[in-house]
Amino acid sequence: MSFQSLAAVHDDYELLDADDRYRLLIDLGRALEPMPEALKADSTLVRGCSASVWVYPTRREDGRLHFLADSNAAITKGIVALVLLAVQDQTPAEIADADIEGELARFSLEKQLSSNRTQGIPNMIALIRETAARLAA
Repeated sequence: MSFQSLAAVHDDYELLDADDRYRLLIDLGRALEPMPEALKADSTLVRGCSASVWVYPTRREDGRLHFLADSNAAITKGIVALVLLAVQDQTPAEIADADIEGELARFSLEKQLSSNRTQGIPNMIALIRETAARLAA
């Protein structure tokens, strides 16, 4: 992705009006690493999202987790990108300790987006945490 960190994205996000915030989210989604179609399966589908969201974890040689993710909705894909910025390429222990919700709260997505767009975020975070916990064991 073109942004180095969630903090850098937030700095830009804060300066934008509502329409430009939507565009930023869409651009973040477009910048996600492509997820192969074969990985978009029932087993990688995040439950409880209004749009389809898939998350697939991979483990790098150094033990850090790298997630591939996608959505069939542009705004939702941008939200997925925000979540991944909070955890991408970290160790399972770092992910377990990360305050993902706190990091995302700074964006006030619930004020910007409909509840349909944000309802699946806790499920996606839970899936990422469960994956990290399982791989840490």
